[in-house]
Amino acid sequence: MTANELNKFVYYCKQIQPQTQEDIKKFFQGVVVFPYDKELLLQAYLFLNIKDLFPLCSELLLFEKSPISDYTDLGKCDFVYLTYTGNLFIIETKFIDTEATGATERKRRNKHRNKVFEQVITLKKRFSQYWNIELEQLKCGVFTTDSEIDWRGNDVNVVTKSISIDKLERWRKNY
Repeated sequence: MTANELNKFVYYCKQIQPQTQEDIKKFFQGVVVFPYDKELLLQAYLFLNIKDLFPLCSELLLFEKSPISDYTDLGKCDFVYLTYTGNLFIIETKFIDTEATGATERKRRNKHRNKVFEQVITLKKRFSQYWNIELEQLKCGVFTTDSEIDWRGNDVNVVTKSISIDKLERWRKNY
């Protein structure tokens, strides 16, 4: 990816997501105060604690948008950040109910674990193909409420982070 290609992508992002970093921060702070969706609360935690979780990330470029103009059927990215090193960092989030019990819930959790990795790896390939970005310049991360994913990223070059549901809820109450 040349500087010109990166600039084209950043320009594209500014067109489809023109909000400032401060406006996005206010949105997520509102989510913390009035949580109505567990996945969105998880995303608020990620955004408001990005430096601790994924220290390479410097600027949010996209949130819940398609990385490929006019092709929303190809999937939306939860987060795309510009890194301090001039790369892109794609992060997928998934609220996984780790408190539910039973065989059906275990299967559901495993399905969610597999799906979140599949999503981020697929998005990485699509970014590379559509925007002509070298795979080495695309970093991937997964952030969930399930610590079982922590080891799964090693084999597929995906950085994994998690927070327990209890800790997420304590953070929300103390925010």
